[in-house]
Amino acid sequence: MNTEIRQLLEDVRSGARSVDEALLELKKAPFAELGYAKVDLHRRLRQGAVEVIYGAGKTPEQIAGILRVMQANGQSRVLITRLDAEKAAALGRDFPLRYEAAPRVAMLGEPPEPDGLGTVVVATGGTSDLPVAEEAALTAEFLGSRVTRLYDVGVAGLHRILAHLDELMGASVVVAIAGMEGALASVLGGLVDCPVIAVPTSVGYGASFGGLSALLSMLNSCASGVSVVNIDNGFGAGFLANRINHMGGKT
Repeated sequence: MNTEIRQLLEDVRSGARSVDEALLELKKAPFAELGYAKVDLHRRLRQGAVEVIYGAGKTPEQIAGILRVMQANGQSRVLITRLDAEKAAALGRDFPLRYEAAPRVAMLGEPPEPDGLGTVVVATGGTSDLPVAEEAALTAEFLGSRVTRLYDVGVAGLHRILAHLDELMGASVVVAIAGMEGALASVLGGLVDCPVIAVPTSVGYGASFGGLSALLSMLNSCASGVSVVNIDNGFGAGFLANRINHMGGKT
């Protein structure tokens, strides 16, 4: 991670850039003031990934302004989450976006070649969990992880998840996405030797309370090594999974 600043230092060491040039690069404003937004331009230096745009609540014009600033500062790959189809169509007239309607995710630029410790496995209890799962999977892929999708492998038919033990045992991190009672996270946590990120979804009947039942089940998991993100937070799970998958490269 932090490949940009590492490359800058390597350039100084090799003589490709002078110390003054590197100093000027580091002195550039850490954010751009747009009035309605302060675009974080140093996030890639600090965290290894550029700022992700949260599309809900922003107008197409506001998102376009943020995108232009990011592009002007060399950020050619940008992820936009929670973007509805109408806004995506408006932005698509000015930017070559790739839009995925089910997870409401838009991508500017192509994902990098996957690297990291290994594979991120994204597993769902049912087909109804796919929008959240795809938000997680696309996020991890866009940030540089290799992703394996195991969909509709819930505990109502346990043989379905047991048929994928090879993929699970070879994962560097597993994202377990489920609504209803949220039992999938505990099952996976008891099978694998890697971190499990549990994502409760709002899928379920009345007593699921919009995902609260799954959230509480996952928080009370008896399996060790299971962490939990918020209800329907596929992005947060995908981002964290990618970070775990790249921890081996940290020096």
